[in-house]
Amino acid sequence: MAERTVLLDPTPTAPVPVRTLTGLARGLLRTTRPRQWVKNLLVVAAPAAAGRLCSRHAVTQLTLVFVLFTACAAAVYLINDARDAEADRAHPVKRHRPVATGQVPVPLAYATGGVLAVLAPTAAALLSSPVTAALLTAYLGMQLAYCVSLKHVLVVDLAVVTTGFLMRAMIGGLALGIPLSRWFLITTGFGALFMVAAKRYSEAVQLAGSAGATRALLTEYTTGYLRFVWQLAAGVAVLAYCLWALEEGGAPSAGVLPWRQLSMVAFILAVLRYAVFADRGAAGEPEDVVLRDRALALIGLVWLAMYGLAVVNW
Repeated sequence: MAERTVLLDPTPTAPVPVRTLTGLARGLLRTTRPRQWVKNLLVVAAPAAAGRLCSRHAVTQLTLVFVLFTACAAAVYLINDARDAEADRAHPVKRHRPVATGQVPVPLAYATGGVLAVLAPTAAALLSSPVTAALLTAYLGMQLAYCVSLKHVLVVDLAVVTTGFLMRAMIGGLALGIPLSRWFLITTGFGALFMVAAKRYSEAVQLAGSAGATRALLTEYTTGYLRFVWQLAAGVAVLAYCLWALEEGGAPSAGVLPWRQLSMVAFILAVLRYAVFADRGAAGEPEDVVLRDRALALIGLVWLAMYGLAVVNW
């Protein structure tokens, strides 16, 4: 009796994910990075610094701006993940993203991102102000240019991500017509650069030897250069904040204590604490560092209380 030979395919294909409406919805939501929506709370920074959070109009406008900026950021994440699906599959963490795994089809990610990118500035023009709509449009244009090409340009990639944080901090003040002080812009801008450079440094340390497969630009930066950038940015942010705190700027304080000057201590401690994680190469996600480290969270709350008391002149 002759034997029958069964030929097996040596390279079995990966199973095709079963897609349902619920699964697609969850995948789209995950792709918009809900954990990173906390970054968009920066929209209240300028109004809070000016003591303009108590009116119903301010609360309504800031809520609207938060939602619209979140929609713009979601559009960028969706389009970015659709473009980077292949590269993300080589990353130890990003390979689990819904678009990279196939849970969300690439065309759907592009389409959803495109719809959000059109709706958010349009809603801002109708419900907020032309300046708000213009800033959202500029943010989208800059971030989409980043997804296409700017993230491959040395130093420019750091500047673009930093500017995105700065735009978040500016838009709340612009929506309410609040003038933005030079100290606010300098401290916020260099504080953002500190965290962005620390994140790049952490990625370079953690992905040493395989960085080129996941983010080609990391092979062109040296860890020494990225360390220099985040140290420089931290120093400028601290200096700008201290100059603001020590500036009299009008009538003498009538508060119980000099909260404005005392807040320098908490601010410097927060920067030093964050620098511990940056130095270890463990500052890959700023929101994780801030939310998971209890000491840093406590220092942040103390600083927030002191800053608030300085603003209201208590």
